[in-house]
Amino acid sequence: MTVTPAISAGAPPAGERPAHRDPDVLRWLGAYTSSAIGDNVYYVALSWAAVQSGTPSQAGLVMAASAVPRALLMLGGGVIADRFGPRRVLITGNGVRCAVVAAVAVVLLVSSPGLWLLGVLALLFGVVDAALMPALGALPARITTRGQLARVQGMRGMANRLAGVLGAPLGGLGVALGGAAAAFGAAALFFAVALPLLAAVRIGRLPREAAAGRERAARPTAARELRDGLNHIRRNPVLARLMLVIALSDLGFVGPLNVGLALLADERGWGASGMGWVLAGFGTGAGAMSLLLTVRGRVPRAGLVLSVTIAVGAVAVGAVAYVPTLAAAVGVALAVGLLAGLSGALCGALIQTESDPAFVGRVTSVASLFSLGLAPLTFPLTGAAIALWGTGPVFAAGAGVCALGGLAGLGSGALRRAELPR
Repeated sequence: MTVTPAISAGAPPAGERPAHRDPDVLRWLGAYTSSAIGDNVYYVALSWAAVQSGTPSQAGLVMAASAVPRALLMLGGGVIADRFGPRRVLITGNGVRCAVVAAVAVVLLVSSPGLWLLGVLALLFGVVDAALMPALGALPARITTRGQLARVQGMRGMANRLAGVLGAPLGGLGVALGGAAAAFGAAALFFAVALPLLAAVRIGRLPREAAAGRERAARPTAARELRDGLNHIRRNPVLARLMLVIALSDLGFVGPLNVGLALLADERGWGASGMGWVLAGFGTGAGAMSLLLTVRGRVPRAGLVLSVTIAVGAVAVGAVAYVPTLAAAVGVALAVGLLAGLSGALCGALIQTESDPAFVGRVTSVASLFSLGLAPLTFPLTGAAIALWGTGPVFAAGAGVCALGGLAGLGSGALRRAELPR
């Protein structure tokens, strides 16, 4: 494999290639976009097949099955990403997902196996995701300079928005034309497209990898590597406080804006189309902020801006449940998207710039544990709380937890002063 020179923490900005003109970054972005579209198609296919094969409660269990292995294995996934390299993990993970989903599509074409197959598929996806998510966070630091990482986060955010816009309709079209089997087949195709793009990405070699052959026999255990990663976070005041900010803001945000929004739309009589408009407002705001960050490439006083946007965004999250009209809710959701899009991109950029490149996978795994592992497990709690107290109080409580995240950031001098490299 051809490699670019190692990316040092002090890489000079003079003459660096902008991320949006870097062939390696563009290949990674194409692979990421294709894989993300495949994810959306997959979830449409899985939800449709689960609803057709069982009761609503059984379908809900199938859809939630992926969250359990993600929560249990995410930290180990960070060790895997750092030990074997994020590019190799992404290629392997996408290959496994492609093969498994294609096999399920074939099985559904020739038989009706029932919910057990879908449950196994969801669990396997959760296991693979536990390794893929940290690798996704670790790879950008290996293909571009530190000064371009904020721009890469903006590009990643735009890819997420595009995947959401294209993936769900494509999944629905696949189901309409050929049932769940056709939709699963389409998802496998998108995962397959990512493979040659990832294989063509050249990554920087870490200094320790130059002597990998000599050090292989003395490589520490996985448990030791995990402890080293956690100690790396603990010793860095910016990263340590950033993990707390991410945990609080995600735990307060994810439940209300997923389960709560559906129940709010039903309560207000907005229907599924109204919920779609609110989500479109959020997506538009987040996409616009991703585009801005892609163009600018850097936000001054990133730590302070991050903390302020989370605190202000918390107010907007709570307001969604109290505005009187659908149009007002869409406007508030647009504001939430703008603020969450900016704070999320800055979180990702600061994680990558503050972490030693050898630890980015493990640091990302801790952040992803809260965002993608533990936060989705609050969905049943959110639904039960709304049944007891209504949407307004639950949205307000979620906003309060988000606000604590912003205040935690503002209360840390190290995070307030954190800057992205020029």
